Amino acid sequence: MARTIPLTGVSEPGVGTSGIVETDIPARLDRLPWGRFHTLVVVALGVTWILDGLEVTLAGAVAGALKESPALKFSNTDIGLASSAYLAGAVLGAVFFGWLTDRLGRKRLFFVTLAVYLTATAATAFSWNLWSFVLFRFLTGAGIGGEYTAINSTIQELIPARVRGWTDLVINGSFWIGAAIGAAGSIVLLDPALFPPDMGWRLAFAIGAALSLVVFVMRLWIPESPRWLVTHGRAEEAGAIVAGIEETFRSQRHAVAPGSLPAIRLRARSHTPLAEVAVTLFRAQRRRTLVGLSLMASQAFFYNAIFFTYALVLTDFYGIAAGAVGWYILPFAAGNFLGPLLLGRLFDTVGRRPMITLTYALSGALLAATGALFAMDLVSASTLTICWSVIFFFASAAASSAYLTVSETFPLEIRALAIAFFYAIGTGVGGVIGPWLFGMLIETGSRLSVLGGYLLGAALMLGAAFVAAHWSIAAERKALEVVARPLAAAD
Repeated sequence: MARTIPLTGVSEPGVGTSGIVETDIPARLDRLPWGRFHTLVVVALGVTWILDGLEVTLAGAVAGALKESPALKFSNTDIGLASSAYLAGAVLGAVFFGWLTDRLGRKRLFFVTLAVYLTATAATAFSWNLWSFVLFRFLTGAGIGGEYTAINSTIQELIPARVRGWTDLVINGSFWIGAAIGAAGSIVLLDPALFPPDMGWRLAFAIGAALSLVVFVMRLWIPESPRWLVTHGRAEEAGAIVAGIEETFRSQRHAVAPGSLPAIRLRARSHTPLAEVAVTLFRAQRRRTLVGLSLMASQAFFYNAIFFTYALVLTDFYGIAAGAVGWYILPFAAGNFLGPLLLGRLFDTVGRRPMITLTYALSGALLAATGALFAMDLVSASTLTICWSVIFFFASAAASSAYLTVSETFPLEIRALAIAFFYAIGTGVGGVIGPWLFGMLIETGSRLSVLGGYLLGAALMLGAAFVAAHWSIAAERKALEVVARPLAAAD
């Protein structure tokens, strides 16, 4: 049910309201059982994290090959610069495409961002010097950053509330499926017996371009978010989409519970002014903003600083050949994917606050302990990999919960831009600085210097755990409109 009640004399400057929409569409989406439609949404949209994992892993795995490349001859600092360029692109892409996603719609943007990624990652394979490589990595990051905002918004708005936590964590954890693909691909493509030293790393970047072509086709079957359509005065279109989804479920012999559902009243608007976004983030919801910033910045530094430079630690401190780095990344990736997969349901049952606090605290404590063992030269390359696998079993769930938190605790009208804001600030502070800092620390050749970086990452995670324990939101199994009241709510 969705009907528009015309209003006269009721409008907001710059917003373009035309009436109040009374609709039960959010409740109808939340009551659906899990079906093929949800699986399609998860696969076609969730592949963003696989692509990001692929790109990040390739950036780390090919680090040694880039240093040995006859054409590029990168230093550790050059590699850190390229990694930071990727993250800087992701920051700016998230903000720009996030703004467009809230204004123009989810579906239109998740095609645009995928096209940007596909073109840029393919171009990376043709880099001829440092600055061309840095530019193409920047543009690749811009595509991925835009994907995060458009895709996170869409998934949140299409997945039933009762499984939103587990689904979000598993999708975010699929980053490590991409990492495994990148690691396995690098083992073959960086083998000097199979490919020349300046050819293998170029072919590696073609993996993401090929995968994204398949995904582009899959996304043709994903509809626009009905929730977004309703708030933008397109209630009839939203109702038709939901009715079509329900009919598909019935044709697949899924039971769709009959009966009336609670309706909400929304004031239709064409867009949300940036001033209202700022007021929401920094005044009305400033405590939620603090939580989001703490979780995103700490996990971004923790992950990007360590993972972007993991290959350098193996090659510089343990003498591992560049072509063999992929073997060490595979178990690391397995631990990262299993964490969200096995712990994810606890975020829907035990609750958001206790699980976020626990995973952040354990990640920080275990990183500090492992860093100390590394500094004292008490762990081999294999033992260090086992330690990372255990740490990131918890850290992957923690990082995934950060994205879950910022995408469900702010109003629908600013969801994509809010995700972009937290992703940009978190990645800018924690991600762009991290790889560059660790690149310099590793360049010193001192284990104690690297330990300092590990301890900083541990302290940030423990600080975020404290913030989550006191101020995070109990959003488990609640409708998005209950967790965060829409800005356009009419009553």
